[in-house]
Amino acid sequence: MESNLTKEREQLKAEKTALVVIDLQNGIVHGQRAPYTGEEVVRSASKLVDAFTEKGAFVVFVKVSTVDGKDMLKPATDINVSQPQFPQGWDRIVPELADTPQAHLVTKRQWGAFFGTDLDLQLRRRGVDTIVLCGISTSVGVDTTAREAYQHGYHQVFVEDAMTASTKEEHDYVCKYIFPKIGKIRTSEEVVAALK
Repeated sequence: MESNLTKEREQLKAEKTALVVIDLQNGIVHGQRAPYTGEEVVRSASKLVDAFTEKGAFVVFVKVSTVDGKDMLKPATDINVSQPQFPQGWDRIVPELADTPQAHLVTKRQWGAFFGTDLDLQLRRRGVDTIVLCGISTSVGVDTTAREAYQHGYHQVFVEDAMTASTKEEHDYVCKYIFPKIGKIRTSEEVVAALK
């Protein structure tokens, strides 16, 4: 695949590009985040969603959810992770994005959005070769999805100001050492300007 985002003249072709928004849902957005707050990320993501929708590009919302807790991963780890509580509505896409027309919803049971979902299938059926990634958390859901997308052969653009992590250090590490090896890092303004 030849990338449709070139350095000489940054351009993203709407018909070949999808916006994939990771875990901007009620139970995740409102936690402690850095370097951007969840609200700041939602605002930046909303601008992207509006631009992609206006150009007729494919928009995908990814959420993590569970039926009964038994469908989620529970590996033995060095850090003791408590079993999360799932209050009513925790897995709903935030209201600012929920009513986006023709957006595709992917429900995952783990960090990455490709494994066990129809994301790759829906992207390929639409001829998408480039994905623009944003959401929460930079170092968990976004990073895992990015690595999966890389292994599937997609070109990627990471929207630095439309993602955030639990700590600034986690966010900065992924943006400095991981994302530049598997895609391009841009701001939301740069992505909107490049979308044709």
